Amino acid sequence: MTKKERYKKVIEWFELQMPQAETELHYDNPFHLLIAVILSAQCTDKRVNMVTPALFKAFPVPEVMAASSQDEVYEYIKSISYPNNKAKNLIGMAKKVMSDFKGQIPDTLEELESIPGVGRKTANVMLIVAFGKPAMPVDTHVFRVANRIGLTDNSKNPEQTEKELVKYIPQKYLSRAHHWLILHGRYICQARKPKCEECGLVAYCKYFLNHH
Repeated sequence: MTKKERYKKVIEWFELQMPQAETELHYDNPFHLLIAVILSAQCTDKRVNMVTPALFKAFPVPEVMAASSQDEVYEYIKSISYPNNKAKNLIGMAKKVMSDFKGQIPDTLEELESIPGVGRKTANVMLIVAFGKPAMPVDTHVFRVANRIGLTDNSKNPEQTEKELVKYIPQKYLSRAHHWLILHGRYICQARKPKCEECGLVAYCKYFLNHH
């Protein structure tokens, strides 16, 4: 099976299985989504969704967050991983959004990456989820699943994976494909023990062919 064929089959399968794939983070505008994505680093979406309702209420707009202290933000997010660091990043993010972007979350990769606490993956998530632009954020799930299925050839880092996925996945599927791979990695193709017996992709999967 050529790589092109593999991509075609995998995309067709996901389209049938998950036509409406989207983020599991709760949010109501780009500012709040950015908060949620920053909080979700090394933390489950479920846990993030537990703390964000009160946090969003307390900080409805970047002005309010930019004017508050790290300690205030910390109180709302202390049950999340790395709360000190994330509280610092959230204040820095709000200040930057106020000073450089007139209180609006920017919608380009370069501008997003200039914000404290926002790396390439977070910036890409913002592009696809908040602004509907084609992008391919690569987290641990995407990295692992793409390599396992054989969508990428043993890529060594997220940048390589991103390049290859963007090259082979048609633009119109890109943003959904990101969520397809994440959800598949979260629930089926898990790190320690993939649930191959529950997976509909085994016919196209390199890992399955090599291990069964």
